[in-house]
Amino acid sequence: MRKLLILCLFCLGIGFAISNFQGLATNGEFDSLVIDFKENIASTEIDRQLQVLTGEYHLAPRLNSQFSQAEHTYTVKGDRALLDKLRASSLSQDVEAIEPNYIYRATVAPNDPQYSKQWHLHNIHAEQAWEENRGKGITVAIIDTGVSQVPDLAQTEFVAGYDFVNNKVNADDDNGHGTHVAGTVAQSTNNNYGVAGVAYEAKIMPLKVLAASGGGTISDIAEAIRFAADNKADVINMSLGGGGESQVMKDAIEYAYNKGVVIVAAAGNENRDSASYPARYARVISVAAIDAQGEKAEFSNYGAGIDISAPGGGNGSKIWQETIDPQTNTPVIVGFQGTSMAAPHVAGVVALIKSTGVTAPDEVLAVLQQSVRKIDTDPQNYYGAGHLDAAAAVKLAQKGKITFNDFFRWLRDNGYLNLKFWIDGGAIALLPKVAMVLGSYLLAFLIRNYLPFGLPLFSGLIAGSSGLFFLKGFYIFDLPQAPFRVLGSSIPELGNALSGNSILNPLFASVLIPVILLVVCWSLPQGKWFAVGTSLGVAACLFVSAAISPNVWLLGDGGMARGFLIVNGLLCFGLARFAARGDSQTV
Repeated sequence: MRKLLILCLFCLGIGFAISNFQGLATNGEFDSLVIDFKENIASTEIDRQLQVLTGEYHLAPRLNSQFSQAEHTYTVKGDRALLDKLRASSLSQDVEAIEPNYIYRATVAPNDPQYSKQWHLHNIHAEQAWEENRGKGITVAIIDTGVSQVPDLAQTEFVAGYDFVNNKVNADDDNGHGTHVAGTVAQSTNNNYGVAGVAYEAKIMPLKVLAASGGGTISDIAEAIRFAADNKADVINMSLGGGGESQVMKDAIEYAYNKGVVIVAAAGNENRDSASYPARYARVISVAAIDAQGEKAEFSNYGAGIDISAPGGGNGSKIWQETIDPQTNTPVIVGFQGTSMAAPHVAGVVALIKSTGVTAPDEVLAVLQQSVRKIDTDPQNYYGAGHLDAAAAVKLAQKGKITFNDFFRWLRDNGYLNLKFWIDGGAIALLPKVAMVLGSYLLAFLIRNYLPFGLPLFSGLIAGSSGLFFLKGFYIFDLPQAPFRVLGSSIPELGNALSGNSILNPLFASVLIPVILLVVCWSLPQGKWFAVGTSLGVAACLFVSAAISPNVWLLGDGGMARGFLIVNGLLCFGLARFAARGDSQTV
């Protein structure tokens, strides 16, 4: 009975999960169907089938366009239920395909009139990142020439900053550089004006350390770093640099880093085989510049100290944002180039990453470097880990996290936003439907993030949870029964398989064997997933045993045995989760 329950639970879980994890190939939005008749079907037969569709199904089939006659391609209004009916009907014998007429949509772009000039945001796949996250709740400190609130920063939220050059609270820009940098991070977007920013729902903290001439001192910059850390900045961008190592600066950077602030700096514009300071410091993410073709910008530093590359202009391309004209103090949308322009792209993506909940500086850097577009050949380290990719970074940062956007898409793609689904059955069916939908989503989420299915994983699940249980009572005249009992036992039951009793051996009914399997198989992709499946299967078996018949050698059949089984079941589940998170390879 226990084995049957384990198998039923296992099959039920897999069934729900697979039925709701259909993948991109079958997840789509449609309100009509495509019927593509075979080319060798006589026109009279096509006419007959069209009459059946009209009379029996009350449909109005029509050619998709004037060019569809030769291909015999028709469309009809319909949903998935109609699709299933037509595929099961006699019509299927005369067609090459009956399939959903999926609706594809253009990727939503912001309505800022000059957004089309911003090749650099397209380059980092900003639009795809915005579908998930826009940096809400994150504060980015701009340590620069100050920031003026030009019209295209009117909808961007500012927090209190400081002018360390003139020792006053108002940190307006008298150069134009800092405002341009702030625009790349968080220019107001979807406001029918100007251009867009990378993390346009993030907050800006303006910290002026550079004078109108563009120069500033280490002491002011170090104070600004500490100010940002003490006033809850999440990210610091320093599009500035020079020669000379400073202990004061290094200590300030260490102080901010230890408070969880991610620090980004420009690598420098001397076309030199070394990043400038402060980008050279170990706690700072150093950013080199690439042009519109993805090549190293002619001015960008490279080599020692470069962590990542991002759009900075060069070779005829520029980075477009709104700033102020220092001569007239009026707003202007202008193109700049330099590693100063590359750094805020990274700072903006850091804001997106932090907004997902990944906050530790070392974890943020890992996400950035693991999500880049890799460069196959880079012997002089022009690009660091590779080219910045905002969409891939956000996707990686969100892996394993349940988000509203992900849940909403799942509801939409599986038809659960249809009001009729919730109304049918009345109030009495509402709670079971809610439970079913939430449970199905969680199972699909678990599979997508942690359990890519394959034969090794299935084999481990069976071995750990139930074994080939139908063999346990198998009997062939004069043949020994011990081999059948072993094959019919799960791993926790192997310790008592030969004796044939129900008392579990604590060495087998524990996390011990899954640990040994994982250690032995860790370097073998197929073997590792067998070990993961075994851990999950053992966990399921131990949980069911704890609930139904806790009986463990030396521990009895009471609370101690039950606690032992539950603890080891949790350890097995945690072990499987740990191993699966470390490798997303599909097997």
